[in-house]
Amino acid sequence: MPIFDPDLVYLDDNLLVVNKPAGLLSVPGRGAEKQDCLSSRIQTLYPDSLVVHRLDMATSGLIIFARGPEMQRLLSQMFRDRQIKKHYVAVVSGQVEPPSGEINLPIAADWPNRPKHKIDIETGKPSLTRYQLLAFDNGADTSHIVLEPLTGRTHQLRLHMAAIGHPILGDGLYEGRPEKRLFLHANRLCFSHPVNDQPLTLLSVSPF
Repeated sequence: MPIFDPDLVYLDDNLLVVNKPAGLLSVPGRGAEKQDCLSSRIQTLYPDSLVVHRLDMATSGLIIFARGPEMQRLLSQMFRDRQIKKHYVAVVSGQVEPPSGEINLPIAADWPNRPKHKIDIETGKPSLTRYQLLAFDNGADTSHIVLEPLTGRTHQLRLHMAAIGHPILGDGLYEGRPEKRLFLHANRLCFSHPVNDQPLTLLSVSPF
């Protein structure tokens, strides 16, 4: 396993928050070549750390780890109850109009084309994303946006933006413009600490 110096954003006896680099799995995949991942690296330094949520391999940004099974249970429940607000920044093709709104399109696995997912009105799970336009680059024909997933479906942000005609740059799965990386970064987490109820707002500067 490579030498790992984690980009820690927050650390205490109950939880830690770290910046995941793009191109690194959140958890182990299938096969020996997919065992190197953020959770394994973190556990070499903090053996009590346990996974609470994930980011796609191509996505960078903030991930919370629980320290111990009881904290994992509490944080997982907070995610289920939508008590942890997540915000992402992204760059997408075209000019997003209207400049703010919601995307409410159900998502299902696209089994013949794994790992892709698809919009499926009949069998998909309810999926809701809020978006806000930050800036439009007329020369590049791209929009810089903030995304807030109110549900946590696989590939939700990527698929929702592609479904409304604005795929994220670098998203090869959903017809995004070819780039050196996926232009999607988890830049903000807001929640109350599960032990002391202290409000926490954790930020990560976007690399693009």
